[in-house]
This record gives sequence, structure tokens and C-alpha cells, in this order.
Amino acid sequence: MVLVLTVISVVAGGTLAYVNEVTQEPIAEINAKNLQDGIKKVIIGSTEGELKVEEPVEADGYTIYVTDKGTAVKAVANGFGGPIEVLVGFNEAGNILGYTILSTVETPGLGVKADTWFQKGGKGDIIGRNPGEKELSVTKDGGEIDAITASTITSRAFLGAVNAAYHAFKGNWEDATSGASVQAGQEEAPSANDSIQ
Repeated sequence: MVLVLTVISVVAGGTLAYVNEVTQEPIAEINAKNLQDGIKKVIIGSTEGELKVEEPVEADGYTIYVTDKGTAVKAVANGFGGPIEVLVGFNEAGNILGYTILSTVETPGLGVKADTWFQKGGKGDIIGRNPGEKELSVTKDGGEIDAITASTITSRAFLGAVNAAYHAFKGNWEDATSGASVQAGQEEAPSANDSIQ
């Protein structure tokens, strides 16, 4: 009995390792393409067209992608169901060009609406706003943004991630989940015209 279970475990483990090895590269390629499409979407509003993306800068949980038409920042915040990973595009002045949600585990039919709720023309439209002029917050907290119906926690988390992305863009590295702030060498985040070495 022990020998049979050992053989089954070894065969199952070998099969899983083989499947992982075979699928690892295609999954990485798909993720890279999705990220590239996401950067285009938040900067130029489409996956079509050319966009020169420089080497990303990573610090304290943020990733900054400087392009020739704007800067995209990836940030994460904890929502109702777990982490929400967002990619936000900013122009040189800090106005929001667009956003996309890269991953979320929010409640289907409620929290997942963040993908469209805050887009241009949506009920909680944040496109064109500048979090540096006034931090984005929901109306229940004295802000100007309408929260997703029955998903205030998700809305707060999403807007917190967008605000944190803005601070990272401007050079104040903040942890979106704790609100802790650390200066990144007293330097501002690179603008779309700067080159990353």
C-alpha cells in the first residue's frame, strides 16, 4: 500500500512539474502582453498605436512605467475581498489619463464594477482629475466621488490606490494599505520626458 501511494505521488508530482514547466513561458508572455496593453490603455486610451515604454522603476510595492506620452503607475490596495491591483496613467501635470484594474477578487456584480464605474462618463468619473490638487475620496467621506452602489469599501480601496499611485508618481513612495510614507531619496518620480538609466 505504501509503495503504491509513493509511486502515485511521484507520478503526480512529476506531471505537475512538467505542466508547470511547459506553461510557465506562455503565461509570462501573456502577462507581459496584457501589461503592455494596459499601459497603452491608461495612457492613450487604446491598445492600438505606438508607445515607447522605458525600463520600469520599482520601489516599495510600486512600479512606474515612464512612456513618451505619460507615466503609468501600478499600485495595490486592500479591498473588501482582497488586494486590488490598479494601473493608473498620468500626464506630466498629474492629471489622470486613464486606469485599468490588473487583478481583483472583489464581489462579482458589486466590487468588480470598479473596472467601469470610475471611467470617463461613469457615475464616479475620475478621468482628468488631479489627486495632487485634491485627494480622491467618496462622498461619504466628504469627497466628490460617487461610490459604487453597495461597495463603499471597494470604492475607498480603489481611490486609495489611485491616490497612492499619484504620490508614487510625484516621488512620495506610500504604502497604499498602511498609508505609511517614505521619501524616495528626496527625488521626484521621473516625468515622461526623463530617461531612466
